Amino acid sequence: MADTETNWAGNVAFGARRLHVPRSVPELQELVASADALRALGTRHSFSTIADTTGDLVSVAGLPRTMDVDAAAGTVTVGAGLRYSELTETLQDAGLALHNLGSLPHISVAGACATATHGSGVGNRCLAGAVRALEMVTADGSLVSLRRGDEDFAGSVVALGALGVVTRLTLDLVPAFDVQQWVYRGLPTERLREGFDEVMSAAYSVSLFTAWDGGPVDQVWLKQRVGTEGPQEAPAHWMGAALASGPTHPIPGMSPRHCTRQLGAPGPWHARLPHFRAEFTPSSGAELQTEYFVARRDAVAAFDALYRLRERIAPVLQIAEIRTVAADDLWLSPAHGRDAVAFHFTWAPDTAAVTPLLAALEEELAPFGARPHWGKLFTTSPRTLRGLYPHYDDFQDLAGRLDPTGKFRNAFLRRHLGL
Repeated sequence: MADTETNWAGNVAFGARRLHVPRSVPELQELVASADALRALGTRHSFSTIADTTGDLVSVAGLPRTMDVDAAAGTVTVGAGLRYSELTETLQDAGLALHNLGSLPHISVAGACATATHGSGVGNRCLAGAVRALEMVTADGSLVSLRRGDEDFAGSVVALGALGVVTRLTLDLVPAFDVQQWVYRGLPTERLREGFDEVMSAAYSVSLFTAWDGGPVDQVWLKQRVGTEGPQEAPAHWMGAALASGPTHPIPGMSPRHCTRQLGAPGPWHARLPHFRAEFTPSSGAELQTEYFVARRDAVAAFDALYRLRERIAPVLQIAEIRTVAADDLWLSPAHGRDAVAFHFTWAPDTAAVTPLLAALEEELAPFGARPHWGKLFTTSPRTLRGLYPHYDDFQDLAGRLDPTGKFRNAFLRRHLGL
């Protein structure tokens, strides 16, 4: 490539020879069939080398930006390159909604689903949990369709780009709903430990933000569905935390003007469930990210284990977030088979300082079978990963059938999945 392509944060410089942006599915099929090595590139919000390749990169952002709503079936079929921010207004106008959204609405639907990206909520699965059907171009250029219930479906949704280039997805919808959002500050750590499930179940979607500095949890973001009784008032104090008197950014000291509206003002689901507004497109971020998922039943013990590392964590941390994700049956989802709690870390952009800390985090979380987010930084060994995912070997077999020559494989997949 004439100009080096990088990911969103700039910590990964792709080693690809070329970047292709096909304008039609037949053009993509020809490209895939003729390539010797190829990886799909989404909106570049992964911090790992999951999309890197020494072959060619292909973006589906140039494919037709379809949005076909089937109100009777309760689904929408979208072009894979579509971003969630491009989809949500159309759904709202149709009186429909997705069950959840990530903290950033600017990511692509296909990329988010392929990596099991998620929002929060004890009853909310990751974004890939809404996928009812998908269409992808496989290694020989064939266009393959899979639906929920098909033999290979559960292994093909969160597939890390290892099986083909996804072109369309059909997503389950729910009736549109309104949400109120409040932020509480200074949740005592002991109150969280004593009532973790109570805190995380207090709203439709709950996020905790902490600096791991030994003090209370800095912020609790409560995103509550508006019921038939209409908007509600929030108490000034809750669980020992105080209601914020003004808009808040997750990172202390940063302007909240790009955050979704708070202070209990009701608004449509897509304008409250993300942390950041769709009309604000984030620039490349000077940060690194890591995230580990443990079973929700182990949340407090895992919290205590991480708390022991707080003096090492705090100096290189921008902010940490704790969220919940409901169980699913997708083979490579970090929430596969168990309701999960996700411990997320946004680090300063210092790879040399962060990398050894990851090993320490993983050692502390090892007793809880912590699964890393595929699109973020981790050092978990392939041997450990095999033990964490019951369908690890099944996925290897599926990849071998759909991509027998390894066209879609890269160093990341070879290292972490033995492909």
